[in-house]
Amino acid sequence: MDLYRERLWATPWLFIASLLVIPAVMLVFAPINFTVGVVLALLFYAAIVVALLVSAPTIRVTEEELVAGSARIPLGLIGDPAAYTGDAATLQRGQRLDARAWLLIRGWIKPVVKVPVTDPDDPTPYWLLSTRNPDQLVRVLGEARPSL
Repeated sequence: MDLYRERLWATPWLFIASLLVIPAVMLVFAPINFTVGVVLALLFYAAIVVALLVSAPTIRVTEEELVAGSARIPLGLIGDPAAYTGDAATLQRGQRLDARAWLLIRGWIKPVVKVPVTDPDDPTPYWLLSTRNPDQLVRVLGEARPSL
């Protein structure tokens, strides 16, 4: 059973901005054949939409583990998570980012949660996760983590 679940969907403006592929493809193919240009433009846009939908990762917290995209870590191997929003989140994604960190960040989701990894055998110091609900994710992780 999931204690927390969030799908990191692309924002609507990204789908709207992707509409620009239609005139770009039309510009290339319409001089050759207008019908082919229209069909290819619509197919290219549909492919972009499908790619955005299919590639949206999920963050899940179960009673035993944190799952972020394709990565999993037992809750017993994480430290106290911290939520960052606004300028603090920008710093965590940029100037304060450790190159060894495991990242699941999306440019269209500004808040992040930093989850320290306490496993001494793991070279990854922390996970940095984009989330639209940073306080809720931190609360759920804090409640689900085994007490030491």
